[in-house]
Amino acid sequence: MAEKRVSRWYFGGLASCGAACCTHPLDLLKVHLQTQQEVKMRMTGMALHVIRQDGVLALYNGLTASLCRQMTYSLTRFAIYETVRDWVCSGSQGPLPFYQKVLLGAFGGFTGGFIGTPADMVNVRMQNDVKLPAHLRRNYAHALDGMFRVWREEGLRKLFSGATMASSRGALVTVGQLSCYDQAKQLVLGTGLLSDNIFTHFLASFIAGGCATFLCQPLDVMKTRLMNSKGEYRGVMHCVMETAKLGPLAFYKGFVPAAIRLVPHTVLTFVFLEQLRKNFGIIVIA
Repeated sequence: MAEKRVSRWYFGGLASCGAACCTHPLDLLKVHLQTQQEVKMRMTGMALHVIRQDGVLALYNGLTASLCRQMTYSLTRFAIYETVRDWVCSGSQGPLPFYQKVLLGAFGGFTGGFIGTPADMVNVRMQNDVKLPAHLRRNYAHALDGMFRVWREEGLRKLFSGATMASSRGALVTVGQLSCYDQAKQLVLGTGLLSDNIFTHFLASFIAGGCATFLCQPLDVMKTRLMNSKGEYRGVMHCVMETAKLGPLAFYKGFVPAAIRLVPHTVLTFVFLEQLRKNFGIIVIA
């Protein structure tokens, strides 16, 4: 009998918060690029524009909302995926088949995406605030202030604006991250060339980050536009049609900064998660 450690249900949320603190400026620039109606600036130009306009700290606008989002969206999807996976695997021989990992990841991500929609919407608004004229800025003090003001001024339904898109994106990105990470790690360890160490975690999470970016970018663009809208879109399909007028590549607007943000975020999340598991996880007999 060998001992091993498994994650506690909240480790995914903590690991995601740690990663978000490192990659938040990249997420902010991605939102700015996606909400341009015409391509006027690239990533470097947008970064310099934000710094010139409002200073270096403006790159961390909306950090409280980003952390709130991780503690709702990411905590939920990790908790569902890892708890169910470990429970199923404890009563069976060997890891789950890949298709079951995909189904479980899609369910966990869809649920987490819905629960995290209010924080996600406030996150997008706070990040986008710095490029608006002063008289149009919402000036939310922090995430909770933003959610309260949206509920008071625009109604409860507005808090879940873009929930369908956010939930769908959550399902895809969770399949790309959690399911692909598990499968990539399993394949890497199966070669016998590497052990369960930080290099294996880095390699598997890098692959997972690339898969997640490819799967979710079109939905990410739609979600950002819907959440940041001021009533110009009648619904999801209208948003899709208006974006399509800009050409097929409009659905991949901000792809490079999205990859630059999502791949490091995925790598950091799983590196942090594995360290939390190894040092503070629950000991079980395998």
